[in-house]
Amino acid sequence: MMSMTLIGLLGLLILFILLALRMPVALSMLTVGFIGTAIATANKLMLVGMSSDQAWARGWKTAYSNIAGETFEAASNFNLLVIPMFVLMGSLAGVSGMSNDLFTAANRWMGHLRGGLASATIAACAGFAALSGSSLASAVTMGRVALPEMKRYKYDDALSTGSVAAGGTLGFLIPPSGGMIIYAVLTEQSIGRLFMAGIVPGIMLTLLFILAIQFTVIRHPDAGPRAARSSQPERKAALMSACPIFAVVAITIGGMYTGFFTPVEASSVGAFLTFCVALIRRTLSVAALRTVVLQTMSATSTVFLIIIGAFVFIPFMSLTELPANLVEILTTLPIGETGILLVIIAAYMFLGMFLESMAMLVLTIPVVIPIAVGLEWDLIWFGIIVVIALEMGMISPPVGINVFVVKSIAPDVPMSRIFAGIWPFWFAMVAMIGLLILFPQIAMYLPQKLVGL
Repeated sequence: MMSMTLIGLLGLLILFILLALRMPVALSMLTVGFIGTAIATANKLMLVGMSSDQAWARGWKTAYSNIAGETFEAASNFNLLVIPMFVLMGSLAGVSGMSNDLFTAANRWMGHLRGGLASATIAACAGFAALSGSSLASAVTMGRVALPEMKRYKYDDALSTGSVAAGGTLGFLIPPSGGMIIYAVLTEQSIGRLFMAGIVPGIMLTLLFILAIQFTVIRHPDAGPRAARSSQPERKAALMSACPIFAVVAITIGGMYTGFFTPVEASSVGAFLTFCVALIRRTLSVAALRTVVLQTMSATSTVFLIIIGAFVFIPFMSLTELPANLVEILTTLPIGETGILLVIIAAYMFLGMFLESMAMLVLTIPVVIPIAVGLEWDLIWFGIIVVIALEMGMISPPVGINVFVVKSIAPDVPMSRIFAGIWPFWFAMVAMIGLLILFPQIAMYLPQKLVGL
């Protein structure tokens, strides 16, 4: 027999070992959660005097019951319908050419400025994030469009690749964010309120990224040469071509804001409208439709398996009482609530050096949410901070998944140059977190206006 806290710590250690051995996140959490629940239950029963055989029999029975019940609960959660619908919307937007139109419009209006192509990339990533909800999709799609254009105008490799890698992370913050959906499900928060909370910080972070680009080109003018200035008719034509994107985003997000749609309904409407745009443009061939369906099924199944793994792992953590003990330890430290928040953010920054963002989210929720609840933080506001901290991990060395995505698109650019280009954007994220800590209403204003979501 051993203490419950020690079982929890050993469970976390084994989980990190499995992840280090490249075992998938979902399967790692399922394995540790299932076996850990059996061990923790048996240990708890033996501590109160039950015989070893009876305790282990009860422990395995509880573990099997837990994995069956939690799997059904996760798979039958109606709110999770937003995941396949928004993934479908993003895939359809990619094959319909909407992403190209978005970059072209941003380029026509901003490209003539110094560093304008990089700024246009950030703006286009933000717009595509509002369609796809995926950081990887935003980085891949916009990278393929923007990187050749910036190379043509002899942009510095660090600035061009850094802007794509950082711009892609906006897909994790700007609704419909896949990370926000998982956070909402695991913390039992409103998906609609989280989406609304991400709008203003998403816009502000986009502007901070553009400011970071301007700061870079002021220091190094040759890093971002001016592109050709577009005529007024060309600008208007590009803007008209991008109108379908603005219309789809306005209808889906506006429908949620007014209460006309629930998040699930908005996701379905958005997917349907994007499908209509693809049909009208005649870009949806049989081969393209097959690709879209397979991408949607693959992404959805991956996310659902991760959620099921989290649903099995979280009860194990609660059973070991590790989160409760951690809350007690942190709340007794003489650093105040802001100090505790900074410790949590620093932990996310550290973990981001080694773990993928989705893995960090599902692994840390069982530990950090009890702390947030114990300190009576608003979980919507806290969720936005967590999401931005996870964004930082997407571009932090040595893992930085978005950096590796950009590397696959620009194989001739050394990894060192890509990582050199992300630092202005990384500090812009730090500034955004600071603003949210100082002014929580940046995230809370819209959700407080939407009581019905």
